Parts: sequence; structure tokens; C-alpha cells
Amino acid sequence: MCKKIGSLLMLVMILSVLTACSDGSAGGASSDDVIDIVWYPNESGNELKAARDEIGNVIEEETGKQVEHHLTTDYAIAIETIANDNAELAFMGAQGYIEANSKNDAVKPMVVPTGPSGTLEDAMYHSWLAVNVDDQTNYKNGDDFSLDTIEGKKFSFVSNSSTSGFVVPSSTILENFSDMELTEEDLMEGGPLFEQVLFGGSHQGSAVNLLNRNADVAAFCDTCVENYVEVVEGEENTVGSVYQVKDNAEEPFNTVTGSEFTLMNVTPVLNAPFVANTNLLSDEEFETIQNLFSSDEIANNETIFVPEDSDESGLFFKSGDERFAPVEDQWFNPIRELSATK
Repeated sequence: MCKKIGSLLMLVMILSVLTACSDGSAGGASSDDVIDIVWYPNESGNELKAARDEIGNVIEEETGKQVEHHLTTDYAIAIETIANDNAELAFMGAQGYIEANSKNDAVKPMVVPTGPSGTLEDAMYHSWLAVNVDDQTNYKNGDDFSLDTIEGKKFSFVSNSSTSGFVVPSSTILENFSDMELTEEDLMEGGPLFEQVLFGGSHQGSAVNLLNRNADVAAFCDTCVENYVEVVEGEENTVGSVYQVKDNAEEPFNTVTGSEFTLMNVTPVLNAPFVANTNLLSDEEFETIQNLFSSDEIANNETIFVPEDSDESGLFFKSGDERFAPVEDQWFNPIRELSATK
């Protein structure tokens, strides 16, 4: 009996080794030959596949490694994936990077997209608070929008790890209602300020919460919805401007095409970085990919930086001299300080 058990154990061990070897070579690449990029829910949609694939293609050409895309439906999953050494690269908001870096200091910022100047001086996007157009008079004091009017309403955030979909708008709201001595946690549930609090899970989801009337007011950002909406009144990123969902908008906006919303609050936010896990990438690989991202080749790649007048969907758009620029950890201190004050 003992000999039989010993033989069985040996067989299991041999099979395990063979299986491991087979898994390592499956698809033609071992884990050491793969660079995994994890994406937030906002950037995981099918309409952005071409942009994601192009970024993967140029990394493969430069490094000789296979790129795999790790799509997510939850901010926390993306943050934990890069922080727990399960991905080499990630594209995430400033707050997500700060959280991942606090969990694992091997997570480092690599580049951010610049503004039209081609520098970090205007490397920013915008956090919006929006309401449905036909309800806008309910959120005004006289002719001007007032944050005082959002008390007791149903409110939608993106995720509590979202920079522009939670950290920045919650800071604005807490400052407006400072006499109530609210905390960030008070804004995460109905009762203290809002009748009900929803989390869209993505900027697109938060916007749709507003447009399908599940929420009265919603926080989301300009860059994450620009593939689905267009300005029909006023100027971009201006309080009072009206946006309409395009007739050909893809999911999740396909259920609310033609719907309109107006901006009641607009706040500039630091651009989101590509970050790297330096436990998984060598210094040489980090520098290689950082230099690649920062190159003219990438800046002029119209699948990565889509021309502003193009009908194509994209992750990044070019209205001037936009490109990727190297960035260091301290650049994100304003967001750290914003979180620390609450």
C-alpha cells in the first residue's frame, strides 16, 4: 500500500511539473515574456479597443515582449492588480496611483498626457457636476448655479477611488457645506447630505445614472465621456454649457441617445498617469517604455492621439501639441493634499 501511495505521489509530482511547463509555454510566452497592462473600467470599453491595441503593439515592437490587456469593471480591481504585482503597467487616475503607491512603493508614475502646449503646465482635464437640462432651474440661486441646491438630492459619484469622480467633487462639496462639519464618508451614503448616493463604477456609468433619472446630480469627467457626447450650447468645460448624447453613442449611452445635461460646476484636475510596477520591470525596461511613450513617434500616432476633428473614438485627443511627458511622484502632491484635508 505504501509503495502504491508513493508511486501515486511521484506520478502527481511529475504531472504537475509537466503541466507547469506546458502552461508556461502556452501561447508562446512565459510570464517573463509578457507585459500586462491593467485598465480602469472607463478605458475598458470595446470602442477603445483599437487605441489599447495600438499602445500594446508599439510596446511589443520596442521591448520584444508580448502585451496582454487586463480589462476591469471596478476601480479597486485595477488598483489591487498593479499594487499586488499582477501587472507591469496601468493607466489610472491620480488618486488611484496614490492608493496603489501607498500599498506598494514599487508602483511609480511613468508619463502623463500633456495639455495642448505639449508640457505639464496645462496637463489637466475637468471634473464636472452635471444636472439634466430640464431640471437646471432647480439648481440655481437667481441666474447662477448654486451647490446649496444639491442638499437632499440623489447624487451619483464614480468610485471612491476616482480622482475627478469623487476626490475632487467631494472636496468641493465639503467646502461648500463646511458649516455642517461633514466628512468624506458622509458623502458616500444617503442621509447626512444626500437623499441617496449611487456609484456608477465608471464615469460613463455615473453619467448614465443622471440621464436615466436614477440620480439628480452626477459627478464625472470630460475626457471619459467625450467619445459619446457633444456640446450643443455654450463652450466646452464651461458652467452652463449644454451637452447632448450622440445619436450613434455606444454602450452604455446607447439607451439615452439625444439626452441633454448641463454643467453646474467645473474643476480642473491633474491628468491621469501611466504607471509601472518596478518589481516587475527592470530599470532598463522602465526607461525604454518611458522613452517610447515620450517620443515623437507616439505623439504623432493618430490611433493613440486621435485628431480632434476625427470621428474615431480614442483614449487621447490632439488639439495642439499634446504628447506624453515623463512625470515624477511629487507632481501628484496636490491630489494627496486634497485627500489629506478631508
